[in-house]
Amino acid sequence: MMTMNKKLLLLFAFVLATSWSFAQGPARERIRTLKIAFITERVNLTSLEAQDFWPIYNEYEAKLEEIRRKERLELRSRVALVQDLSDSESASLLEQYSTIQKAKYDAEQDFIARIKNVISPKKTLLLLKAEEDFKKRLLQQMRKRRMGSG
Repeated sequence: MMTMNKKLLLLFAFVLATSWSFAQGPARERIRTLKIAFITERVNLTSLEAQDFWPIYNEYEAKLEEIRRKERLELRSRVALVQDLSDSESASLLEQYSTIQKAKYDAEQDFIARIKNVISPKKTLLLLKAEEDFKKRLLQQMRKRRMGSG
């Protein structure tokens, strides 16, 4: 059963979501805050679980962000020019892609191994689902904003 405070927090979070401005800095923080509220509600973390959960989760998110940053810097710009790449440059780029995908996989496996010592397997699955659901909602909000302003 959801407490009134949680309901109010979620209502506030999603009302705020409809008024997002997608500037880099402040928007990222707002998205992060909304994601924390969304995950907390969906996974139904106890205060004791949350105490151990969030440091591990934040470390995992930071690791993923670093991998994504590397992916953007090293791959995305070169993939756009794929028509102009030689076979050896393409092979090198493909190797970099594989390395980055493996790093994402390894980070996720490490995270799951660590987090299942903090929350139950069911809550771990709820977390994975909550992350996917949050991404979907975020994309829906972005599409709505684009369609409204375009």
